[in-house]
Amino acid sequence: MSRNQRIALLLGISGIGIAVAFFFPPIAQDPNYHNLSDRRVIGGIPNFGDVISNIAFLLVGVLGLWKLVQIREDRSRMILKQEILPFAVTFAGAILIFAGSAYYHWSPNNETLVWDRLPMTLAFMGIFSMILVERIDVKLGIVLLVPLLVLGVASVVYWQMTEQAGQGDLRPYALVQFLPVLLIPLMLWLFPARYSGARYILEMIGWFLLSKVPEFLDANIWGWTGEWIAGHSIKHCVAAAALYSLVRYLQHRQRISAESTGVGS
Repeated sequence: MSRNQRIALLLGISGIGIAVAFFFPPIAQDPNYHNLSDRRVIGGIPNFGDVISNIAFLLVGVLGLWKLVQIREDRSRMILKQEILPFAVTFAGAILIFAGSAYYHWSPNNETLVWDRLPMTLAFMGIFSMILVERIDVKLGIVLLVPLLVLGVASVVYWQMTEQAGQGDLRPYALVQFLPVLLIPLMLWLFPARYSGARYILEMIGWFLLSKVPEFLDANIWGWTGEWIAGHSIKHCVAAAALYSLVRYLQHRQRISAESTGVGS
């Protein structure tokens, strides 16, 4: 399969994904989403576990930015300086997730949820741009970084506006979250690697998908642990572990010579 055919395949799958998402009617925010289990007030902090567990994002974001500073001149792990940009956006997004998610969980409602979701889209789109840079084309990935970030933010703004109009629609936000989860493994398979360590990218996706389990089982886990920790708090830690996989990728990846690359590397 030629390079152009592989790109066409990705575009086709993207188009199908978008068409399928908009085949269904608008998806409004479930009001029960805000009814989380951990409602303890400890040290003046409401919903204590769900607020405090966001520190995991802060730690990973700071660690990731520090790792970028350490390797920015190491051409075995960062061939071109521009490649730092998507990583920097992603880790800065993690720090903003800490602030936005803590703010939301302090007082859960649709208005504060906006500030929880906005920085998530920055991290999602930063990661997607990073894969475009490394697997398809450096210039393309960098050029698309800003439009991707705009699309991510627009998906949340669109949801907020439609929610305020009485017919909320989460479909664009769902695409921003889950379409990259589908496309990234395909890009890892279809396009040659410029660096070793692709398993850490797959590990990141695995942790992200796994984080949805404790989120769904929030109340169950709260009960199983004797009201010590709720599923949503664990979800924060697992999602932060997904971003930590990206830090590990930076730590371990090494440049692969052009001669050794191939489809599916």
